[in-house]
Amino acid sequence: MTRNDGQCPVTETMTVIGGKWKPIILWILRDHVRRFGEIKRFIPAITQKMLTQQLRELEENKIINRKVYPVVPPKVEYSLSEYGRTLIPILDAMAAWGGKHKNL
Repeated sequence: MTRNDGQCPVTETMTVIGGKWKPIILWILRDHVRRFGEIKRFIPAITQKMLTQQLRELEENKIINRKVYPVVPPKVEYSLSEYGRTLIPILDAMAAWGGKHKNL
């Protein structure tokens, strides 16, 4: 897990979930287990390389779970971890604010 002792708590949060794609990925996984291709279809503008990188970083920070099934072709599923689920109020607040902001 990333630790930036002495930094502002908002900076710590943004270190883990900030950026263009991570909040969107988390929103997609909010209530569903998804496969890589499903996530990619929800975010057509993201490259496969960038999606892989963002998923790995979220997994390294224990925000998401990655489950690999021993089948051919490979089957991998992503979901919010129990720890990641603690971000749901933040995601909900971001969604509410975004909904209000776009109507201004």
